[in-house]
Amino acid sequence: MTTFIHDVLADLNKKQVDISNITLILPSKRAGVFLKHELSTSLLQPIFSPTILSIEEFVEELSQLKAISNTELLFEFYETYLQVHNTKNPDSFDTFSKWAQILLQDFNEIDRYLIPQEKIFDYLSAIKEINHWSVDTNQTDFIKNYLVFWKRLKIYYNQLTENLVNKKKGYQGLIYREAVESIQNYIEANPEKHHVFLGFNALNKAEETIIQELLENSHADIYWDIDDAFFENKNHDASLFIRQHKKNWTYFETNSMNWIADNYTKPKDISVIGVPKNVGQAKCIGNILKKLHKENNTLNNTAVVLGEESLLLPVLNSIPESINALNITMGLPLKSIPLATLFEQLFFIHKKETNDFYYKDVIKLLSHQFISPLLQSGTSNDLQKVVQIIESNNLIYISLTRLTALAPQHEGLFLLLFGNWNNNPSIALTSCQALILKIKTHLEQHKKENILALEHLFKFNTLFNELTLLDNQYKHLKDITSLFSVYKELLGSETLDFKGEPLEGLQIMGMLESRVLDFETVIISSVNEGILPSGKSNNSFIPFDVKLENKLPTYKEKDAVYTYHFYRLLQRARRVFIIYNTEIDALKGGEKSRFITQLNLENIHKIKHTIAVPDIAMDANLNEIVIAKNDDVLNQIKTYAARGFSPSALTSYIRNPIDFYFQKVLKIKEHDDVEETVAANTLGTVIHNTLEDFYKPFEGQQITWEQVAEMKLKINATVTKHFKDLYKEGDITKGKNLIVFEIAKRYISNFLDLEVADLKDGNILEIIAIELNNTAEIQIPELDFPVRITGKVDRVDKRNGIIRIIDYKSGRVDPAKVQITNWDDLTTDYDKYSKSFQVLTYAYLMHAKKPFTEPVEAGIISFKNLSAGFLKFQKKQSGSRDKEALISNEILADYEVQLKQLILEICNQKVDFIEKKIS
Repeated sequence: MTTFIHDVLADLNKKQVDISNITLILPSKRAGVFLKHELSTSLLQPIFSPTILSIEEFVEELSQLKAISNTELLFEFYETYLQVHNTKNPDSFDTFSKWAQILLQDFNEIDRYLIPQEKIFDYLSAIKEINHWSVDTNQTDFIKNYLVFWKRLKIYYNQLTENLVNKKKGYQGLIYREAVESIQNYIEANPEKHHVFLGFNALNKAEETIIQELLENSHADIYWDIDDAFFENKNHDASLFIRQHKKNWTYFETNSMNWIADNYTKPKDISVIGVPKNVGQAKCIGNILKKLHKENNTLNNTAVVLGEESLLLPVLNSIPESINALNITMGLPLKSIPLATLFEQLFFIHKKETNDFYYKDVIKLLSHQFISPLLQSGTSNDLQKVVQIIESNNLIYISLTRLTALAPQHEGLFLLLFGNWNNNPSIALTSCQALILKIKTHLEQHKKENILALEHLFKFNTLFNELTLLDNQYKHLKDITSLFSVYKELLGSETLDFKGEPLEGLQIMGMLESRVLDFETVIISSVNEGILPSGKSNNSFIPFDVKLENKLPTYKEKDAVYTYHFYRLLQRARRVFIIYNTEIDALKGGEKSRFITQLNLENIHKIKHTIAVPDIAMDANLNEIVIAKNDDVLNQIKTYAARGFSPSALTSYIRNPIDFYFQKVLKIKEHDDVEETVAANTLGTVIHNTLEDFYKPFEGQQITWEQVAEMKLKINATVTKHFKDLYKEGDITKGKNLIVFEIAKRYISNFLDLEVADLKDGNILEIIAIELNNTAEIQIPELDFPVRITGKVDRVDKRNGIIRIIDYKSGRVDPAKVQITNWDDLTTDYDKYSKSFQVLTYAYLMHAKKPFTEPVEAGIISFKNLSAGFLKFQKKQSGSRDKEALISNEILADYEVQLKQLILEICNQKVDFIEKKIS
């Protein structure tokens, strides 16, 4: 395989071009490294290196403007905005930044494509006047301000460009526009200078103008990299731009076009692999590399091209240890580094001015991997002590003073983390930099083990230094919210760059870094719709039809850019692995890219399609867990039995004995994670607590439909109260939480409607008890220690003379779940009979306390199946359709037999706790 760069250099040598005296211009800096290497290997004698520039560097040289960062540009634009905005109440920097960044992108496009500014801004303003109520003579202030904004766009643009040019600075589009205006002077000042452009495809209007001007004046040559298979196909987007250049540039009316190659149709081994999830893709890439490395010790001509930057870390972790030579072209985004979460948490707790911090936020911050090591005092773990005190004292909110009192030896650290920022960005920046210094001092005690962590700290220190300089220079950051907004903007654009040997070993890069480069073996990941290509997006103030009229790029052109890069990677490659995510996702859909479909329809190459199946090795050690009941375990069971077995504990044993062992014997609680969204058990508790508030006052009374109807008026306030009690600082005003909140209200409202309808039909309802606690001792002669049963019944009422023992369930329960045929199944089949077991336990406890003298039913009200009404426990007669609904002495006696057998099994030292495989 000969590369495009090799072919260009060979052609220049053939034409006897003095390479030392030309300027080679490429789409990216990255390609320049490979160009120099190829140049050095093709030379027969030493020469002076030619000038090698990226197109951005060349244009910057033409314009004599220095490129400005996006963040600094935002600050400059805000200065311009304040300068132009002479009315009252200008937008705050935080509000401004939300729309300004989109507008700056539009300014950039307008300049790059040399659109006459006066024309497009006046046109946009006129469109908005027509579309937005301006014909109404009684315009509101909102409408007036809206139309004023569109009229000011031209003023914003003109003032911003004037300010930047005066400072010799510019954003990309402005630099391009200035470069176009300077090209003629450049040509006159450099009559002997010759330029060679290579590897370009999609060009903006400014680039087209500059290159054509140099070509027309015989100051340049240009080499295209396009294949005949694409160029001759008028419908193929890979050649969309180069076909347009060939058709529209007057230069090609009299000059030939370099080049249209013929590489794509040559035999290729192309494999398309579907893999679930990103981690699966990373593992798949690792397996492919392992196989390739076995076949060929070096991977010098192999590239992994990542469609998504988030795959970088998983891929690095999946690379076989045998691969030593590796070069990573793309940087690791700073936002992916664990240190980023530390400062995000800091900003989160300080965005609200408060002296008391929610305990979960405090624990989360102190447990961060960069903070927890600072809370060590010799061999003692002070973090654990602090957390224990917070939990044991139920400190929901904790102040800096109280926290310092818990561990006074760490006062300095607590002050940096929780000291009041007073909504002042300068104090925040000083605190963050001081915290970085404190962490650095600790890490340097074991420098060898912490080299990567220290590098992370250095990058974040640089970031906060930049923020400090911007804050000092512009003074636009008025509060922590605006500082955090800028911090996030900077964080999103900064990367941690890797150092490596760029010309040796495996190459890992993004799609744009692959421009001009060729590899024999290519692995491309995330070839899914919405990623490659990125699909439709219209993050712009300029309407689609206006873009079309002014020949600005739309999603059609952006898709064509991705098409070119994708097919160019395949053009000279001999072996290609195309990997896509098969997992169905709410946003990305798990749909493979149209590029894969196109490859099949072209029918040029035979494509091998496979779906990767995870290779899960069966380990002999992955057997079921078995816990023998030694004396200590048995003593714990006896202690628990004396306190009382609850229905949930007994059913957890039925479901999986190991769960019972962990929760009741070892007393291991599930970790109390922060609920990002309301959990199912929280929803159930809110419903229970709300109904308890409503019905508790009516215990021992008959209730009327008017009284139940009055409860409906209190639903919103009561549900809100209980959500706040349980969900603490969680936000229930939006997203999934709002949906869950509304579901809770709807469930309760529907339940009360059923109660009202039932009472209106003439049924008599007496509330006997709400949330009734019961305890009973059970006599088991085989055991020499006391055993108790405990349980809390949600509601006991009497309807038309029949007592009902009711258990509320927020989930769906079907009638079959509270019916039983064979008693022996009650303690063996959790899925079918756990609900029956639970309601029978409540009935058994109530009967033990006071034997039933009236007819009794026990059952469930399912809020997700309210239409089924009260789901009664029923004993089905074997071989008959008859069902017994009333809780009789016979039923309770049969239940007691099963209950005693279950407890005997739990307490039997000879019966181990054996894990059940839960499907």
